[in-house]
Amino acid sequence: MFKLRIPDLKKFLKKEQKTDKAAEKVKEPEAEQKKTKPKLNILGFFKKKKIEGEGKGIEYYKKEIKKQEKKRVRVLERRHKLKFYLERAGLGIAPESLSKKLFNATVLINLGISAFLIYHFSVTLGITWTTILLSIVTLWILVFIILIFILWVFFYIFVDLKIFKRKVTIEDVLPDFLQLTASNIKAGMTIDRALWYAVRPRFGVLAKEIETVAKETMRGEDLKTALQKFADKYDSVLLKRSLSLLIEGLEAGGEIGNLLNKIAIHIQENKIMRKEMSANVTTYVIFISVASIAAAPVLFALSGVLIQVISSLGSNLGGASGAATAGFGLSFGGTGIKYTDFRIFAVVSLIITSFFSAIIVATIKSGNAKLGLRNIPVFMIITVTLFFVADKVLGSLIGVIT
Repeated sequence: MFKLRIPDLKKFLKKEQKTDKAAEKVKEPEAEQKKTKPKLNILGFFKKKKIEGEGKGIEYYKKEIKKQEKKRVRVLERRHKLKFYLERAGLGIAPESLSKKLFNATVLINLGISAFLIYHFSVTLGITWTTILLSIVTLWILVFIILIFILWVFFYIFVDLKIFKRKVTIEDVLPDFLQLTASNIKAGMTIDRALWYAVRPRFGVLAKEIETVAKETMRGEDLKTALQKFADKYDSVLLKRSLSLLIEGLEAGGEIGNLLNKIAIHIQENKIMRKEMSANVTTYVIFISVASIAAAPVLFALSGVLIQVISSLGSNLGGASGAATAGFGLSFGGTGIKYTDFRIFAVVSLIITSFFSAIIVATIKSGNAKLGLRNIPVFMIITVTLFFVADKVLGSLIGVIT
């Protein structure tokens, strides 16, 4: 144990008293400040508000969490729909990678347009860099959004046409597949094995779909639900009716082989009736095709030749004064229609006419306008080419007439 001497103890007590006094001096202004503070404390007001809003903040955050969950559910539903849409078209593309690819394609297109604008404005036109930068900013803001929208629209059109082609190929080979399945059932096979062994490479899309149905049944799924999924996958009335009859036959427990044979015969009879109907309306198809492909370009070319002839006659007669002195009541003055403007009008009119004529021909012939989409470029190329040829041939006659 250490012992303190009396003088050391006095020094220690003096130091303690000094520290106590300094602490009291520090505490006194704080107490005075508290006493002199006004009742309306701004910081305290905000603190109270914060404390009062804590309960409402929890409710607000709960609502925000619910909104985020709803948004996530909507995004997942959209992705699921897009995935199902791509599966119907036979495209094994993930929705996330699809959006990235379209975004990258839009960026590349915008880069190309920006490079062209920079070169064209700076070299050819000699415009300042401020104008170029403003045009590029507007390009990346407005044109970027428009390009993304156009790319998505064209992609959906492409996928829709792909689905339609798959549906048509399935309907074409469906009766042959049903007959093979019926023969397998009559040979003693079960319905699932009969469907599996009826698959042939020439069936194409139908063979792949039946393979997926067989895989689902092997995993333990019911055959009826697998067939119903396959029927709901395509917007085909023929396929849905055929598979619904097959499902009803399975539930009733009748002879499935005879039922499938009757369904196949019924489909073939419908095909024969459609061919007969299309043969009966062949005259209308020929009339519309000739009118849009042959007659319209020649008549537009003839109208252009007449415009050139009238303009040349007006210039030869010397205007309105020369015509009046010669005793004619005609006036060849004024501007009139220019041949270049008429040529643009003729080309646009022929393109529109050929577009709608191809759709009308497909609707009359097969009952579906989508089948006419492949004929649209053929009609457009033929009509525009024939117009330019007729324009050259008839234009050579202007020198003989004048």
